[in-house]
Amino acid sequence: MSSNQLDKKSQAWSALFSEPMSELVKRYTASVFFDKRLWKADIQGSLAHAEMLQAQGLISADDWAAIQKGMAQITAEIESGAFEWKLDLEDVHLNIEARLTQLVGDAGKRLHTGRSRNDQVATDVRLWLRGEVDEIGVLLGELQKALVDVAEQNADTILPGFTHLQVAQPVAFGHHLLAYVEMFARDAERMVDLRKRLNRLPLGSAALAGTSYPLDRERVARTLGFEAVCQNSLDGVSDRDFAIEFTAAASLLMVHISRLSEELILWMSQSFAFIDLADRFCTGSSIMPQKKNPDVPELARGKTGRVVGHLMGLITLMKGQPLAYNKDNQEDKEPLFDTVDTLKDTLRIFAEMAAGITVKPEAMERAAKKGYATATDLADYLVKKGLPFRDAHEVVAHAVKDAIALGVDLSELSLTQLQAYNPAIEQDVFEVLSLRGSLNARNTLGGTAPNQVRAQVARHRARLA
Repeated sequence: MSSNQLDKKSQAWSALFSEPMSELVKRYTASVFFDKRLWKADIQGSLAHAEMLQAQGLISADDWAAIQKGMAQITAEIESGAFEWKLDLEDVHLNIEARLTQLVGDAGKRLHTGRSRNDQVATDVRLWLRGEVDEIGVLLGELQKALVDVAEQNADTILPGFTHLQVAQPVAFGHHLLAYVEMFARDAERMVDLRKRLNRLPLGSAALAGTSYPLDRERVARTLGFEAVCQNSLDGVSDRDFAIEFTAAASLLMVHISRLSEELILWMSQSFAFIDLADRFCTGSSIMPQKKNPDVPELARGKTGRVVGHLMGLITLMKGQPLAYNKDNQEDKEPLFDTVDTLKDTLRIFAEMAAGITVKPEAMERAAKKGYATATDLADYLVKKGLPFRDAHEVVAHAVKDAIALGVDLSELSLTQLQAYNPAIEQDVFEVLSLRGSLNARNTLGGTAPNQVRAQVARHRARLA
């Protein structure tokens, strides 16, 4: 078919209709200008389908050869920017099929034997998203490695640990960062797990009921690297659980990014001054020359709402759809594409930003001394001397109250003053009341003692190798 004939015919389905689609409806219903990013997956899926058709005797060897040659030329045209994407052809699938037919004639028309755009698009999105999930897994690994590096360098750095944003107990800064490594490790596990359900082939479901052609769906699945075949044709074309599940995992990952962002913002503020971020991740003020604003973590915190919004949009998109395919499902792509783009960009920039964190240990230690962070250690000390914990808790509360009134830390009280609270207190209490002693004392698995932090660093390095 010539280019002029295609332009006149426009839609692949227009023979039934007595009037052309309006220009407004064309723009409203077309997806080609955002779904064209699926072109590689579309060609990959089409080639696997065509190879199977030839093996099943549904198209000739000559047709198969022509399709391969035509797809190679289309690939070159798209990669060079020479391919003309046409609004009249609605989407990536019809644009590629129309160009193939221009190039190879009837062989291009035979390619669609035994399939529908319904199972074709479901296959393309799964193929594309599978590759993106694999890349996200790599990026998650890089972010974890960057945080592990900083954690190892700060296994002995004392940071005030907070609950309710009040100084609670001293922790190692490295231990604090490894908490985020644990979160991101779970995110990576979720990506691996959801990939199993994503990696199932819908192609061969056709429009909704399967097909009368003797297709070998397992052969196509093997060719494309799918682990399984969708077992119900209605579900195969209408399922978007995989997109929702991915966006849910992405939302939780972004929540973890947002929590880290909030801490970076607090730590960098003058009120804390615990860290500094490299200049390339910050901006200044148009009016206040002294300002250095943590724009990257602030923006990531904001983008979290965007990704969570996409999750809500996809769930709402699917909630009222009857089986099988409905045009509503065209609306799955833009939120899915944007989620992937946002997630990948965020992970890349955070890995680089984390590697360049400048730690200010003196400021951290000063802050830890302000909040009576070793009060629990004194209570534990008294318990080891035989006092019930609830009684020890009350004794220490009185000691803290008096120390606040005197404007001193617990460690600055004299032994005589401390013994007034309980005569069992001895000279060794001052090691217990020191920040370093408190840190070293928490030497159980998962604790904040420096040697425990180093053990966790080693575990993560082995896992991420």
